[in-house]
Amino acid sequence: MNLALKYRPKSIEEMVGHEHLLGSSGILSGLLKAEKLPHSFLYGPPGCGKTTLARIIASTLDRPFYEMNATTLKIDALRKVLNEYSNALQKPLIFIDEVHRLSKNQQEVLLPYMERNDALIIGASTENPYYSLTAAMRSRSHLFELHPVDAKAMRSYLEKILLQEKITAEEDAKSYLILSSGGDIRAMLNLLESAVALGTPVTLQRLKQLRPHAMQAGSSEDESHYELTSAMIKSIRGSDIDAGLYYLARLIEGGEPAEFIARRLAILASEDIGNANPHALNLASSTLNIVKHIGYPEARITLSQLVIYLASSPKSNSAYKAINKAQKRIKAGEIHPIPSHIKTHAKTYLYPHDHGGWVAQQYLAAPLQLYHTQKIGFEKTLYEWHEKIIDTQKSDTGKQP
Repeated sequence: MNLALKYRPKSIEEMVGHEHLLGSSGILSGLLKAEKLPHSFLYGPPGCGKTTLARIIASTLDRPFYEMNATTLKIDALRKVLNEYSNALQKPLIFIDEVHRLSKNQQEVLLPYMERNDALIIGASTENPYYSLTAAMRSRSHLFELHPVDAKAMRSYLEKILLQEKITAEEDAKSYLILSSGGDIRAMLNLLESAVALGTPVTLQRLKQLRPHAMQAGSSEDESHYELTSAMIKSIRGSDIDAGLYYLARLIEGGEPAEFIARRLAILASEDIGNANPHALNLASSTLNIVKHIGYPEARITLSQLVIYLASSPKSNSAYKAINKAQKRIKAGEIHPIPSHIKTHAKTYLYPHDHGGWVAQQYLAAPLQLYHTQKIGFEKTLYEWHEKIIDTQKSDTGKQP
């Protein structure tokens, strides 16, 4: 019994989640319905349905389906498949997994076929492939992000399978199947299948023996995931070390992946501490890297160290507010031209190093005041550095030789 294979969706309607792309007003389903889907690249976490969606697209458009992997893709084999359909009315769908690993040479081979629409190219990756694709590939395709399947959709899907397979499972076991799978349908069904092989009813104890810790990005079945995360962040922002540690422990014991927690803390290090203590971001970055490699149970110690450090640090949201203000003004249409003297190869640009480190010069066509320092912690030192640079040079400029 392979549950993941047996219950793989065969139509858009059977797909689990991804309403933003596949719902009644979803952009991808709309393009598919109109038979105007261009070459596309899908990216998202494991088990969210990228390969399944590619198969459904091929079936919906009645195209021959060829599945390849960028890591083993042979140019000659690809050309052979594409040349077979050179005079055919119905062109194939070429699905390339791990598309972010396509070499530049492989991409260049694909380009003329994409240009002539000799095949519909669909790529998939667990990473955003935007920067690994050449500009020519990007200009001929669309990029669609698939999110982890949400807990509500996973619950509905799980209940349907349990009913059809006549599998009994305890309520807390169902919750763990969903919580610990982090939006990965395949992982949830594989865990269920292994548990059933050991007997029914499926129990929480047996599931935890098979999978002691949650996987991937972490998304619990109810609000506790979001509420606990929010409580931890707010406690650290409020410099309450014990509360921060308590909610950290709740998240860990609830099966929250260490990487998810570390990512949230890294965001906090910039948003709520910033340059009041720039070392906070360094420690958060190191923590994120460490927990990727060591995992639980040891990762809990590193996370604890980071929570204590962040809660103890001076707080400033100056950087957060500054970039928000800048983006808001740009979105409102405040677009200023770049002054001619700072454009590339400008002859009138004043090189600050030739003037002692600073020189009076206009960098914006119109004055803007976006950043306001709170002069907290190291941010005060930065402010003093900045003022000293400008004031010293201004005074030196005013001196007579």
